[in-house]
Amino acid sequence: MKRLIVAALGLLGAAQLTSSCKKDYLDENPPSLYTPQTALVDSLGFEAEMAGLQNVVRDLYTNSDNQGMVSIMQLGTDVASPGQTQGIEVPYYNYAQLSSQDNGASYFWGQAYRIINNSNIIISAAAAAPATLRQGYKNRIAAEARFFRAYAYDLLATLYGDVPLIDQPLTAPRTDFTRTPIGTVNDFIVSDLTAAIPNLLTASQFAAAQSGRITRGAAQHLLGQVYLRMKQPAKAEPVLQALISSTVYKLISARYGVNAGSPGDYFADMFIVGNQRRSQGNTEIIWGIEQQLNVPGGVGSSGQQRRVWVPAYYNIKGMLIADSLGGRGIGRLRLSNWVDYQLYPANENADMRDSKYNLKRRFYYNDASQTALFGKRVTGLKGVDTVYNITPYTTKWNQYNPADAFGYATVKDLPIMRLGETYLLLAEAQLGQGNTTGAAASINVLRTRAKAAQVTASQITLNFILDERARELIGEEQRRLTLMRTGTLVDRATRLNGASITGLTAKNSLLPVPQSEIDRNTNGVLAQNPGY
Repeated sequence: MKRLIVAALGLLGAAQLTSSCKKDYLDENPPSLYTPQTALVDSLGFEAEMAGLQNVVRDLYTNSDNQGMVSIMQLGTDVASPGQTQGIEVPYYNYAQLSSQDNGASYFWGQAYRIINNSNIIISAAAAAPATLRQGYKNRIAAEARFFRAYAYDLLATLYGDVPLIDQPLTAPRTDFTRTPIGTVNDFIVSDLTAAIPNLLTASQFAAAQSGRITRGAAQHLLGQVYLRMKQPAKAEPVLQALISSTVYKLISARYGVNAGSPGDYFADMFIVGNQRRSQGNTEIIWGIEQQLNVPGGVGSSGQQRRVWVPAYYNIKGMLIADSLGGRGIGRLRLSNWVDYQLYPANENADMRDSKYNLKRRFYYNDASQTALFGKRVTGLKGVDTVYNITPYTTKWNQYNPADAFGYATVKDLPIMRLGETYLLLAEAQLGQGNTTGAAASINVLRTRAKAAQVTASQITLNFILDERARELIGEEQRRLTLMRTGTLVDRATRLNGASITGLTAKNSLLPVPQSEIDRNTNGVLAQNPGY
């Protein structure tokens, strides 16, 4: 293992220069040295390493070097159209520009392998840890790391297909990677998750302060999804059904939490700061990546979700930044016309997920100094004003921090898995086996919660389930991953959002392997995906 020594300049350097002409002070003999071999020998070391691994995962969704990164998983699909773009997301709706030099594809690849190598280190260290650590603890830590490794490989397999399979820590540079067939990668993912599930704690076994840890339910949810990607719905169904039947999680169906006494509804309650965690009353959350203001290491690299999803309404004369409007967004994307005008019933009261508390459609002038406008509805805008200034948007990323009125960072928990999605995955597994009656029943659980009309077996198709996912999960799910996993990206994006998309072809069902990875791999062959 390489050792990284950071030299302190200033007073320390000056003291060394003046103390002696001897060179023995250059000998490497640090008073403390943190490597896997020295740190991963007790629970403190493993807990610190696990926190570091979770931080790497959080960086996957909070990278702010390019604010458009968050948009990549939404634009160029069926649910979102470009607003005020930054640049990195442009090739994901103007597909002719998507090449092997793409920075977005390179970032996802690199970040996934960071997760994998960190996971490998933990798994290897847990196997070699001293007997002073309880075997049950070592098994649990390894199981959490196996979950993250499986999660990263599932991401890679969905985005790129065949990818290099690495199951041991890398301790030196390698330039001889080859792409492992996706079938082998899939088997590896399944092996990791099936080994992890019995060794993970349930959500009810974790203390409130550990509500962000990986649970058995998260591994079951992911395994069910992986089986669906593998076209094995008969294996997915019992895993997902076991998760639902465990009763560890429960759909939110009543007001709760910090704003329970204010106007709103119980679907919106889940996405309010102070309500997002299981310890805060959210019985539906299975895995949320937690963030916390004013805590060292409590936030990622300044996530841009609010800037992406919330429009720049304050650019309109008579409009001021307000907590009730979500804080300061930029409108880097907007909901597609299909979502705006066709996805939900015409009467927004017919589906709670389309209520004014969940999908903001109407704006009212709120600048009291503009007396002629104040209190009136904003209407009559055209052109760019309806692209990223005044446009309907999901309120899931609303947030206002008085200490950051400019609204740079989004400091909210990131909902990755919740029980509402588990029901949708179960419906997909049931449909895959021809059980449309069962699929309709699973979907109707969610529609009952949303006070929406029930559906019948004759209405159930994969497209209907994908529609329902958009109604339930807009702004939460990584929509590109869902459409790539189900093989529906080209059809649904062109059919439902074609006016916002150019150049989309079958080759874009996978992303390009980063050219930088191919070029550095001088002693092996990393074949490029077709068409790139």
